[in-house]
Amino acid sequence: MFDPITSSIIAELEDGEKNSSYLAEKTSISEFDVRERLSYLVAHGFIIENQIDKQSIFSADVDKLSQVVEHDENFGAAIEGLEKMDSFLN
Repeated sequence: MFDPITSSIIAELEDGEKNSSYLAEKTSISEFDVRERLSYLVAHGFIIENQIDKQSIFSADVDKLSQVVEHDENFGAAIEGLEKMDSFLN
């Protein structure tokens, strides 16, 4: 979920559902790779995948994603690590 490409796909889905070809074009990866990157999130209900005319349509469960980000203690550690890296680089 914290991979930059996966994060950008999730950000696209915050504004509503998108098809896999749109997401592939926006991230410069294949539609297969879009589905692969989102497969874990789909399996656990964070992202919803529907098939319409043989096209994968993805949407985000924004409430569920927000709960993970707000309440996950590991996320705080990740932010802390990024802040340390940022201070080191600056």
